[in-house]
Amino acid sequence: MRELPRQLSVDELAELFEGRTRFVERLAEEERPLDRAFTLVHELPDDEKVEILAAHPTIGQRSGLSARSAAEQGGDADPEVLADLARLNAEFEARHGFRFVVFVNQRPKSEILDVLRERIDRPTEHELETALDELVAIAIDRWRTG
Repeated sequence: MRELPRQLSVDELAELFEGRTRFVERLAEEERPLDRAFTLVHELPDDEKVEILAAHPTIGQRSGLSARSAAEQGGDADPEVLADLARLNAEFEARHGFRFVVFVNQRPKSEILDVLRERIDRPTEHELETALDELVAIAIDRWRTG
């Protein structure tokens, strides 16, 4: 496992965070960007928070995934679970105004479905902060596991 870096380029950070966003560009200017990410992500204006969550793929998405996302989401493809994920993802996004993000970490989609069901009715402000923490945890794990 690699230690967190002292500096990362915009391109390296964009790979870890699934896109080149204003947040990623700001992080590239920081010393120890992944150490700072948990703090900085919560200081962003709401539109930038939603922007970085929108850059991340939807759980259960089957096409257009980066190689990392495809590996992290795994291959279990029970059609019923995928249909439930699609329906609940849409419901979550309609309710909260941003994409559901969770650190999958090789868990089966059926387990993620339970997490989504649990989180969908939480207050939006709380869920936004949770999603941002999950997003940063994913990026840090991606760096460490290389």
